[in-house]
Parts: sequence; structure tokens; C-alpha cells
Amino acid sequence: MLQVKNVTFGYSKTIVLKTIDFNVKAGENLAVIGESGSGKSTLLKLIYGEYDLKEGQIFWKDTEVLGPKYNLVIGYDFMKYVTQEFDLMPFITVEENIGKYLSRFYPEEKQKRTEELIKVVELEAFSNTKVKNLSGGQKQRVALARALAKAPEILLLDEPFSHIDNFKKQSLRRSVFKYLKENHIACIVATHDKNDVLGFADEMLVLHNKEIIAKNTPQQLYYKPKLPLIASFFGEFNVIEPYGIVYAYQLKIVEQSDLKAVVKQSYFNGSSWLIEADYNSKSIFIEHNIEVNKDLSIYFKIEN
Repeated sequence: MLQVKNVTFGYSKTIVLKTIDFNVKAGENLAVIGESGSGKSTLLKLIYGEYDLKEGQIFWKDTEVLGPKYNLVIGYDFMKYVTQEFDLMPFITVEENIGKYLSRFYPEEKQKRTEELIKVVELEAFSNTKVKNLSGGQKQRVALARALAKAPEILLLDEPFSHIDNFKKQSLRRSVFKYLKENHIACIVATHDKNDVLGFADEMLVLHNKEIIAKNTPQQLYYKPKLPLIASFFGEFNVIEPYGIVYAYQLKIVEQSDLKAVVKQSYFNGSSWLIEADYNSKSIFIEHNIEVNKDLSIYFKIEN
């Protein structure tokens, strides 16, 4: 189990994280979300041991994670960290990059393991391609596979799919997170993308103003967001008094109701349209199945 105990950290005199306290069990997937500058990446670096703590402690099982004051070489064998900067070897192939950290004394096992990881990150067609010839998204996938090569007990991922195009993202997420679960590898994902969280994370932690403001399952935080910041992570939402936070999909256009608005704009959204309307001099957003003409008066109701 990872234990982060009352951690406070800052750069110089500026506090970035304050009294951060949480646990992650072996094999568990924790998503960390928050606005830019909320401390997501800093938290991962602290867990990895890149910085010395000002206050608090971090443990993986019985091992205390310590910073550069105590370790000449940053990091631990049981933990791998995949950053947004890939640090790959550009002049050797994908296969060689992944296999470099596996034992040469067991060539058949090394080859089998390398091929397995190439399949996990869906790079079979590029196994013999030099890394310098890959796209940014492909390099990110090599970095993921290389991190998994030594079978870490815990994996830290900082925006792990940010460079990967939408054609590959969904299937890659399923493949990687399935592999982590099957191999009982704990994972902490710092992300701004709800699709990295929904369907994969066991718990979700929200950072804001240096502190943890929420920690629960994605389902609980999705259906019962206590703050607009949390709702905004999941999609278009409204704050309508006295109803509170209401997602766009919960508003339904009807023939008659006590709630009336005037359409300002319709946005095509693939399977639906997002209708922006003026209600009590404020913009609200309604998910609807067809486009609605501008300046049209509409009635709507709120569904749970």
C-alpha cells in the first residue's frame, strides 16, 4: 500500500500542496484531477522521490520514499514514473528501447516479454522502427511499455495519453488499464481528461487551492458533485437555484413548464446538440437531440 501522510510541500516560500493525506492499495487505480497549477505533477514527483518533503511522510509498504538528500539516484525499483517528457533512446528501435532493461541472460523470456508489452501499447507494426522516426503519441506509448518492462508494483502516470490521437486513445486506455489490473499494479494517474478516469479509476482525488477537496469513486463524484469545479471535469453543467448543480443532459426541453429560456446558440455535438439558452439573464446549457433555432423561446424541466 502507498501511504501519503500529511504531506506539505512548496517551492522556496510558495506552498504548492498542503496537508495531503491518502492511501492507495496494491492494484488500485487512483486518478488525480485539478486545474492547471493545482499540484498534480508535483504530487507525482514527491511520490517518486524527486523532491525532499518539507512536512509529512510517504511510504510504499514498509519503505519510506525519500528525496535527493538521501538518495544519490532518484527513484525506487518498485516504482516507475512516466512523465510528459519521454526520455527515450532515439537511435534504437521500439523493441530495443523496451527490452533494454530486461535481462540478457534469458533471451527467450526477454523476447516474449518485449512482444507482450508492444502488444499492450498497440505498437506491433512499429517494433523495428527507430524511436526518432516515431510521432509524439507513438513515443508516449513506448515510454509506457518501457515503464512496465520491469514489472513495477506502482506506476505513476502524468497525462499518459495527452500526445495520443483520438483514433487510438480509447483502445489504448482499455489495453493499458486492463494490463495493470491483471498484474495487480497500483496506478496513480494525473490527468485533465475525464476519459482517463471514467470506467478505469477506483477512486478519484480532486486538488484545489493546495488541498484535497474531494476523494471518492468517480461514480459518486459524477452523480453528486459538491462543487462546480468537480462537475466541470465531467462535462457541461449549470448552477440553477434552488436546484444546485445540474448537468446539461439533465435538462429536457418540454412543451410547457415553469422554467422558460430563450435560445442563444446550438452546437453540434455528435450524437446530440448542445443548446445554449438565456435563463434569468444567465447562460444555461441543455443537451437536445436536434438543433433549435436562435431566439426561440423554450420550456425545460430538470430530471435527476
